Amino acid sequence: MCSILGFCGNGAEYADVKEALLKTASRGPDDSRIINTGNGWLGFNRLSIMGLTEAGMQPFVFKDPDPDGHDLFLVCNGEIYGFRNLKNELIRKGYTFYSDSDCEILPALYKEHGTDMFRMLDAEYALVLYDAKENKYIAARDPIGIRPLYYGIRDDGTYVFASEPKSLLTLVDQIDPFPPGHYFKDGQFIKYRDMSEVTAFRQDDMETIASSIHDLLTEGVRKRLDSDTPVGFLLSGGLDSSLVCGISAKLMDKPLETWAIGMDIDAIDLKYAKEVADYIHSNHHEVIISKEDVINALEPVIKALGTYDITTIRASIGMYLVCKAIHEQSDIRVIMTGEISDEIFGYKYTDFAPDAEEFQKEAEKRIREIHMYDVLRADRCISVNSLEARVPFGDLAFVDYCMSIDPEKKMNRYGKGKYLLRHAFEKDALIPESILWREKAAFSDAVGHSLKDDLAEYAESIYTDQEFEEGIRKYDHARPFTKESLLYRDIFEKYYPGQSEMVTDFWMPNKNWEGCNVNDPSARVLANYGASGE
Repeated sequence: MCSILGFCGNGAEYADVKEALLKTASRGPDDSRIINTGNGWLGFNRLSIMGLTEAGMQPFVFKDPDPDGHDLFLVCNGEIYGFRNLKNELIRKGYTFYSDSDCEILPALYKEHGTDMFRMLDAEYALVLYDAKENKYIAARDPIGIRPLYYGIRDDGTYVFASEPKSLLTLVDQIDPFPPGHYFKDGQFIKYRDMSEVTAFRQDDMETIASSIHDLLTEGVRKRLDSDTPVGFLLSGGLDSSLVCGISAKLMDKPLETWAIGMDIDAIDLKYAKEVADYIHSNHHEVIISKEDVINALEPVIKALGTYDITTIRASIGMYLVCKAIHEQSDIRVIMTGEISDEIFGYKYTDFAPDAEEFQKEAEKRIREIHMYDVLRADRCISVNSLEARVPFGDLAFVDYCMSIDPEKKMNRYGKGKYLLRHAFEKDALIPESILWREKAAFSDAVGHSLKDDLAEYAESIYTDQEFEEGIRKYDHARPFTKESLLYRDIFEKYYPGQSEMVTDFWMPNKNWEGCNVNDPSARVLANYGASGE
């Protein structure tokens, strides 16, 4: 992961911009650079993944050879898939490039296509571009929001963009997430693609659906293995991460480096992760953590995340600590993860959806909001440890196809959640059959049932009942409703005072559905959790 900053006007000193950019140095520890565009500043912290030479360092400055042309300045935190074909097309048109960086093609692509280029990109990205001739800034974010971008507006109307809210705290009063699938120009946010929007459902039969899921996910994994630095794999032993590892093991010509984490007393998934690792013959690493590790990680995790959401924080503890171990114990730079499968194919609670229409509405809501929850978790836990996340389930072609499958076929009519995904890989035997058909465990429970309990117990020790009642009254937006949620909110406010609306609300099951009116986001409290936690 890299980090970017765009100060779109002349109302700041170099020292102010440098201080703001420095707050995300962990995202780009290899190099840092700030340039003055003539009407503001662009800053970049580099984590070298593609095009490792100095020539790949940003900001990129595109000097148009045409005297009447447009000089362009660009910073981008992104991976542009298929960039080599785009690059070759641009070279045939007379463009010259000086590095192997995928992002170097973007100014030339903008000159050719303008803002239409955002619809063309198969990419995960956040960027800020300055057009010197028009004296305008353009910013954009990928359609799912896998790469982070935030913004704020200063009193004089100047927009400021940054990869993380911590960079904006001293520059603007109110911080908002940049909406995924939008670009910004002339003071407006313009939607160019909404991955949750389905105009018509596909009427494919079951085997066509299975074949499409299989081929699209395999291609999504294949393109994300392209890296000039070592790639590692988070392996929980659950379906999603196991499939990513199984597909990768088939595609790669050397053993994978897989990593799993668990509590020292009751880790659920370590044995399943080892079963997968043995099956695919990976070099497997286990990270064992204690209650003390969990409690000590809580504040650093919330500081890194910029959220107060209960389930996001619980699930982040394990991910943060395993990524910390990867950073400290290996030369891995890129991490493959299994996020975004649940939003498409369903959670445990979506078994309670009353009908297909409600199931689809819930999937659309989760995809629209995922940049504030699971995607945010993966980005921050990985990037704060100077690593880059790759999310194959977030491949645009894969998401586009799966969201348009008839929801009647995606609902749990088969006695097994995510049946379509499981069935799609049934013939390949890429992972053990027992893992392919294993029920889902909640992420924090999979690290260890005690993790969630330890956090709740710790929060209970912080507040008396009276202090809790007084404490929750401090907050109007997303008011805490347990001592645990109050603890998270108080820590959040310590680092991001008054910025709670960066997150819509708490991630919770749909309380309007029978069986889902619960007061804890963990799937463990649902009646259908059953064997999934064993």
